[in-house]
Formats: sequence, structure tokens, C-alpha cells
Amino acid sequence: MRTSMADVEHALKGIDFPKSKSEIIKYAQEHGANNEIVSDFQELSDRTYNNAADVAQEFSGKRLGGESR
Repeated sequence: MRTSMADVEHALKGIDFPKSKSEIIKYAQEHGANNEIVSDFQELSDRTYNNAADVAQEFSGKRLGGESR
């Protein structure tokens, strides 16, 4: 994941939760998120996110080495 937490917050500004991974991706695309952000959202776990903190937590985990190399 290359996207900063500020970019995530900006891309999801105004979104109503809960949302699935696919709904988050669709919202970001419809609200002008760049391809890098959308690509990083595609790396999220396929589950329902109850709030922005859920999304941020997943990003933090992947940044700290949660993804396989």
C-alpha cells in the first residue's frame, strides 16, 4: 500500500458506513480518487467496514508488514 492515511480520509470524505470493500472502491472512483488509491483499496480484505477507522486500521496493518512479499 502506497497511499497515505490523509489520502484515504480524503477519498472517503462524506461516505456513509457500513460499506463493503466493493462499495468503498466504487465510492472512491465516483468521487475522483486517483488510480493509486483505488488500487490500494482493492488490496483491502473483502468484508464490511463499519467506519473509517476500520479502513484505517486495515491500511495500518498492511503498512506494518501485514501483506506477504
